[in-house]
Amino acid sequence: MPSDDGASLAASFSYWQTVRLNPATCPVRDVLDRLGDKWSTLILIALANGPLRFSMIRRNIPDISKRMLTQTLRDLERDGLITRHVFPTKPPSVEYRLSPLGRSLQGPLVALIGWAEAVHGDINDARARFDTEAEAVRTAG
Repeated sequence: MPSDDGASLAASFSYWQTVRLNPATCPVRDVLDRLGDKWSTLILIALANGPLRFSMIRRNIPDISKRMLTQTLRDLERDGLITRHVFPTKPPSVEYRLSPLGRSLQGPLVALIGWAEAVHGDINDARARFDTEAEAVRTAG
């Protein structure tokens, strides 16, 4: 028996199909494309406790390149999830912070991150089983 959440998701999906929602304007694809990329969610999490300068964000996410951090910050700013503040110092200093829209995402992110942490081991176990079975089929055939 589907859960209430499952029924709600199925109803939304059915509605999108009946209105022939254009994939280019689908709100789910549009928003999740940003949040589902490799860096955006990590940057939003890094900014959760308050404003940070570029160098501090980079220190908090050491495997992101300067170029990718710059591009992702621009994309998040364009989407209205963060704001960029330039201070008139020499040289100018810049700090990034969550916008009200970005802060509204914190509750859903807490739920998603909690779920990811809770099931990460189960997902790794499932991947290992799948890979083992796939390898057995490949070598048998």
